[in-house]
Amino acid sequence: QVQLAEAGGGWVQAGGSLTLSCTATGRTFSGYKVAWFRQAPGKDREFVAAISFSERRTYYADAVKGRCTISRDNISGDNNRNAVSLQMSSLQPEDTAVYYCATGRPILSSLRYETAYHYWGQGTQVTVSS
Repeated sequence: QVQLAEAGGGWVQAGGSLTLSCTATGRTFSGYKVAWFRQAPGKDREFVAAISFSERRTYYADAVKGRCTISRDNISGDNNRNAVSLQMSSLQPEDTAVYYCATGRPILSSLRYETAYHYWGQGTQVTVSS
């Protein structure tokens, strides 16, 4: 059984930066895609970014492109095969949401859809104040 844990959420002023991490227990991410989704109050959960862990291919939502970087290379030590980071910069109040990590093996055309992922973390709150 795979369990995912997010970390790194918090409060930041507009224009600031945060780095989230997602760590898996029970297996590594090798051969899987890892994605970040977010859900703002009163809104549906939406795709943020994804990475094909073994190939290092990355995918971004238009809303965050240029401001977010999903990577497996920022993790050192024993966690470098079961952890992914999401670096976010130039954060705006509209980025306020609970950010969720997910993993699975979606086909390319489905990787932006939450139903394509089998395992989810509990989420971490990101609050951006103006």
